[in-house]
Amino acid sequence: QLQNKILILTICAAGIGGTFQYGYNISIINAPASYIQVFMNTTWLERMGVPLESNMVLLLWSFTVSAYPLGGLTGAVAAGPMAIMLGRKMSLLLNNGFVIIAAALSGCSRMAKSFEMIMLSRFFTGVNAGVSMNIQPMYLAESAPKKLRGAVALSSASFTALGLVLGQVVGLRELLGGEESWPFLLASNVVPALIQLTALPWFPESPRYLLIDRGDKESCISALQKLRGTNDLSAELEEMLAEQAAVKGQRAKNPWELFQNPGLRWQLVSIVVLSSAMQLCGNDSMYFYAAYVFQEAGIPEDKIPYVVIGTGSCELITSVTCSMIIDYAGRRPLLLGGYIFMAAWAIVFMVALSQQTQISWMPYLSMACIFAYILSFGIGPAGVTGVLPTEVFDQMSRPAAYMICGSLLWFNLFLVGTAFPFIVKSLAHFCYIPFLVVCVCTALYVWFFLPETKGKSFLEISEEFRKRNFKTKTRGGFYKGPEEIKTTPL
Repeated sequence: QLQNKILILTICAAGIGGTFQYGYNISIINAPASYIQVFMNTTWLERMGVPLESNMVLLLWSFTVSAYPLGGLTGAVAAGPMAIMLGRKMSLLLNNGFVIIAAALSGCSRMAKSFEMIMLSRFFTGVNAGVSMNIQPMYLAESAPKKLRGAVALSSASFTALGLVLGQVVGLRELLGGEESWPFLLASNVVPALIQLTALPWFPESPRYLLIDRGDKESCISALQKLRGTNDLSAELEEMLAEQAAVKGQRAKNPWELFQNPGLRWQLVSIVVLSSAMQLCGNDSMYFYAAYVFQEAGIPEDKIPYVVIGTGSCELITSVTCSMIIDYAGRRPLLLGGYIFMAAWAIVFMVALSQQTQISWMPYLSMACIFAYILSFGIGPAGVTGVLPTEVFDQMSRPAAYMICGSLLWFNLFLVGTAFPFIVKSLAHFCYIPFLVVCVCTALYVWFFLPETKGKSFLEISEEFRKRNFKTKTRGGFYKGPEEIKTTPL
């Protein structure tokens, strides 16, 4: 049971200015899309005396949209050095500076008659999301007790989904999605940043970072006492000291060093496969289809934004549910179930799309598929993927592993965003075939190669991968952790 309020409040303080921003900033750009394109055209007309051609407006808009993943990629690369030099908590706090700059740029863009400010603003927003997507799961997983590590780290996915839903709600025409208020909508991301700047300084730094990276045992014990609400920390401290001894004399690794190290082969392959699959599985593309399918199902056009909120709520409900069950069900079953169900729904969805005009009830089946696909994604892939780098890498490799993960995530987001319209054009109703292949291959990889990490200490997980990497029986003298680790009640 989570009896300790400090841990819950730390999760909330880290989440609101962390992965919440990723979801929020993905969804707030959708509502004012047409108004921003009109603004680009009128601004150009005032400057040059001639209006923009429609394909030029589209090109400028695609630059604006792609500035976000480009910023995300930059943030993901910067996150590793930030986490090592500044610490997990300080990195999250300083990261809010990017959002404050972004909010100032987008809020003043119409007044300054500059659409370039919107593009720059989206880039800085992306940098913020890139940093927080890497550092927040690391910070929370390192601060959590072993029995709750999955649930605590998975809260990052719940905050992403919450941001997505709130962004859809705030973007409604009745709130900030109208023609007059869109600069305020784009600048509204400053509110979560200010909440985090006010709240997070009151909570402790990651105990593992304090002990293993900084060698500050006193601060580590003080942080653990706050987070656990108890002084009985002997078993947990013993485990952390053993981990410190295992990496003694090592320095934080660079991403390219992970590729050169044969002792990290399977850990690296696992996170590369799962991080790529998370974006290449087609979940974000479902949102692309949502409006069209809902229209075909006979939902009036002015009501579609409200139904789209339902799709975001689906992801939120499943990620919260997943947080509750991950430490009971384990990581493997959730990932396997998620990808197998997504593969099944992709087949049904393609059949439904191809029969959309022939059979009267097909649009409703397509609609059900959208909700089912998003629910299946939320069950496992959405959250478990972010937890794994913390669990399968040691303290010295972890920031570099998150840099690789984050870079893949943002690069693939950009790739899918760019390629999907062309996939739809060439494959029409069968556009989900590439995503189906990704889901099936990922499920097979999880089944054959990914070990379960539930309820194991970081050292035990390292030992399991060591056996896989070297395929030999390791010496029996390797520290396995206390026979039975009694975590303090929370």
